[in-house]
Amino acid sequence: MAIEGAPAGWMQDWSALGNGKNAHIGVLLVHGFTGSPPSMRPWGEFLHSKGYTVRVPLLPGHGTKVEELNKTKWDEWPAKIAFELSELQKTCDTIFLVGLSMGGGTVLNVAESNNEAIAGLILVNPMIFVKGVPVELAFFLSRFQKLRTSVGDDIKRPGITEWGYDALPTRGIYQLLKMLRVTRRNLGKITVPVQLFHSVEDHTLPVANTEIILSEIGSKDKTRIELVNSYHVATLDYDQELIFQNSLTFIEGLTAGR
Repeated sequence: MAIEGAPAGWMQDWSALGNGKNAHIGVLLVHGFTGSPPSMRPWGEFLHSKGYTVRVPLLPGHGTKVEELNKTKWDEWPAKIAFELSELQKTCDTIFLVGLSMGGGTVLNVAESNNEAIAGLILVNPMIFVKGVPVELAFFLSRFQKLRTSVGDDIKRPGITEWGYDALPTRGIYQLLKMLRVTRRNLGKITVPVQLFHSVEDHTLPVANTEIILSEIGSKDKTRIELVNSYHVATLDYDQELIFQNSLTFIEGLTAGR
């Protein structure tokens, strides 16, 4: 796994204006930690083909060198998503936030103070904590080791990559855990409808992440869909079409008549 060889133009922000009756509906899709926009771009292109306005941003510290993630502060990630949300608001009056893994944790962070601006959340194997690694321990470990073995490309389909980093930046992990701790404390503030996809076999995150989010989030409209033929990066895996079609149904159900 590495970012070298990624399709031209895919390792950067991507956006596309919608058309027809769905052009006023925007969808913001956010990749995971050490990942990149290619993990969300096919989904974005699918939704754009249905007329929706879409944005697939590159999160700060990603898409260049893994060392850059060790220099990134946690609040840069939600700040980037808040900016992308404001860009969508220029042409869209209805907006959905979509996140994979750490991207899920990031959109949850942004949603906590933007209920009025969001029509719904779609999460795929979202991250809200890392088992056995409290923030304080992550800080301690990051002082002694800058990079660790990667956990990326957890994909069942052979020959598929998310074009992410091939190592884990420990100071970046510390910042990630700081963001997730703040986010979890405020999950109860989120009230918008949520659709959550969870891979039964996920080698990156335990199911406790999904259970915590669904238990502690303030939303009353919560749907959980199990993925039985995908690993962590399910947006690129065998259940990709199931995710795409169900997300479309979710969006259509909340925007009928708008």
